[in-house]
Amino acid sequence: MAVKAILAAGVALALGACSLGGKAPKELYTLTPARSAPAGATASGTASTALAVLEPGTPQKLGYTRIPVQVNPTTVEYIKDATWTEKPARLFARLVSETIRAKGTRLVVGENDLQYAAAVKLTGQLIDFGYDAGSGSAVVRYDAVLQTGNQQVRTRRFEATVPGVTASGPAVSAALNQAANQVAAEVADWVG
Repeated sequence: MAVKAILAAGVALALGACSLGGKAPKELYTLTPARSAPAGATASGTASTALAVLEPGTPQKLGYTRIPVQVNPTTVEYIKDATWTEKPARLFARLVSETIRAKGTRLVVGENDLQYAAAVKLTGQLIDFGYDAGSGSAVVRYDAVLQTGNQQVRTRRFEATVPGVTASGPAVSAALNQAANQVAAEVADWVG
């Protein structure tokens, strides 16, 4: 019985120490796809036809798990107590992957060694993924780069804005999820 109590105390201490370097956030935000591939959906193809969705590059303001606020053209702050589960670029790449996969027209690979073997690659720059204080809007802006199997490169800018958003973690994260899904759907249509 004493061994169980010691083990339980050890587990409690270990979990208490897992606070990501400080006080654990009250809640974390993530992106959820508006469309997902159904359970049991399959796709097959070759490396020459597979599409790899790579994590986009970002400016430094998006290099954190916090939600940025563009206060004015030269000032960025962060919404207090608003934290993503992961950096926005990774969340966005997964959302785009799942949205393309849900269309059922492409073999999509990513987040593993197979993505480097795919001949068609989607990457780019996630330029904005935050809150614009001046307009009270959530903004997602993505400069996509699609490299095809024959070494052709195509680019396109995608942008979605959700106006009328209050500057709070729950409101901004929900609006960013909506805007990101709009961009992901447009990207999925563009890549085919």
